[in-house]
Amino acid sequence: MKKIINNPADVVDEMLEGIAFMNGDLVKRLDGFNVVVRKAPKSGKVGLISGGGSGHEPSHAGFVGEGMLSAAVAGAVFTSPTPDQILEAIKAADEGQGVFMVIKNYSGDIMNFEMAQELAEMEDIPIQSVVVDDDIAVEDSLYTQGRRGVAGTILVHKILGDAARQGKSLAEIKELADKLVLNIKTIGVALSGATVPEVGKPGFVLDEDEMEYGVGIHGEPGYRREKMQPSKELAKELTDKLLTDFEAKPGEQYALLINGLGATPLMEQYIFASDVHKILQDQGLDIVFKKIGNYMTSIDMAGLSLTLLRLEDPAWLDALKAPVFTPAW
Repeated sequence: MKKIINNPADVVDEMLEGIAFMNGDLVKRLDGFNVVVRKAPKSGKVGLISGGGSGHEPSHAGFVGEGMLSAAVAGAVFTSPTPDQILEAIKAADEGQGVFMVIKNYSGDIMNFEMAQELAEMEDIPIQSVVVDDDIAVEDSLYTQGRRGVAGTILVHKILGDAARQGKSLAEIKELADKLVLNIKTIGVALSGATVPEVGKPGFVLDEDEMEYGVGIHGEPGYRREKMQPSKELAKELTDKLLTDFEAKPGEQYALLINGLGATPLMEQYIFASDVHKILQDQGLDIVFKKIGNYMTSIDMAGLSLTLLRLEDPAWLDALKAPVFTPAW
């Protein structure tokens, strides 16, 4: 294992120190906790938090800031944050109107965020939440019942963050979130496994000429391994799966997110984007918002994911386009 780290046991602590130092104009770290909070002045609106295991950077701390998350909590690598850490994020995000939590569909995350919610309610902080389950690759996987929460979570942060900034109530944000997550779908492909620093070797190994469709962001098994294919074939496989799941119709408007998993150069992401564009164009879909880059990674995994959001409400597009001040958007 070759990584630019010190002690593997200290990677999360030292990473958070680096995030706070490099983005000190936007965020700060809570003393004694693995929580990053925004520096924007309190405005008396609903707070928005998210979080999960580390190793998915820039998620989630990279989306803390004015217009998106109020705070993000980081667990150990690929491990849910503990309820006490989540509670501190809730308390830091609370501005008097309650806190909304964006949770990815992993068993540990759901259990610990729900425990933190109970603790917060004992302190009279109103809480609501949504569970993001956008990964259509497999119905059940390691750590999940139902579909996993992956890169589509970033679009949830963006749209709900805009709603909170506009002064929407906790109930209004909950109603929006429940509609939104039904319209977000993601699928990915991996070319290599991820190496957790404290483990020191990849979670799974693919042959030099092999890839796997549908691998999860913690290295959970996908749905098919086969010989490496050109970008055009990858684009067709992933796009067809999404459009079938959506039952997409010509003329519908979508937002598109192409997300690198950590070790895929932008050159390759852009080639893939060109191939996806041709397919979506042939299907008569209107892609009115596009984003590409590393937004929810899997440490050093080679591969990418493709996310589509069906824009049922024109306000969602306005929210996606609204300017924000965060380290990573």
